Amino acid sequence: MLDFTEYSKIFITLFALLDPIGMIPIIIAFTMELTPQKRARIGRMASFSVTAILLTALLVGELILEFFGISIHSFRVAGGILLLLMSIAMLFGNKDIPSPDDSADGEGNSSLAIVPLSTPLLAGPGAISTIILDAHKGNGIGHYMVLSIEIILLGAIVWLTFLVAPWISRRLGRIGSDVFSRLMGLIIASIAVEFIANGLRGLFPVLG
Repeated sequence: MLDFTEYSKIFITLFALLDPIGMIPIIIAFTMELTPQKRARIGRMASFSVTAILLTALLVGELILEFFGISIHSFRVAGGILLLLMSIAMLFGNKDIPSPDDSADGEGNSSLAIVPLSTPLLAGPGAISTIILDAHKGNGIGHYMVLSIEIILLGAIVWLTFLVAPWISRRLGRIGSDVFSRLMGLIIASIAVEFIANGLRGLFPVLG
């Protein structure tokens, strides 16, 4: 197992990648026409989907890499490049908002909660690749249990975000959400550079 500082860093990294606070304007855009009950239902489904996606990546992500013959160093470089592109988009405010589904009932709400809210907007490629890399940092059931708890906690935060999104949006304002999103973008850019550097050192030991 890793130490507490490392697990805290992993949690903060995943929180920055999911960026639930920065997603508040997007959540409002998709759910503004819905009743509080339907918004809560979408929030529950989205949080469950995010948790399921990340837990799947944690448990079988490394096996997928082995099946396709991809080294962890190559995946680290690829993940770092992906994170860097995402961070640039966040820093320059290019997080696009897809067109909302016109349906406000049943299947429409279910599909909206899963795509695009759960993935790719929340549990996107960056978060998935990060959890696979973090799983590779340690061994043993304790390591995976701690990461699973962190993922479940993040899912709960996503659910709470849906519940408090209208209240927070009124007080934080568009400028506050944009500032927070750009701060998260800067943090992710720093993490991306570290990923790429570590991956290159693994692929080319002479750089170490």
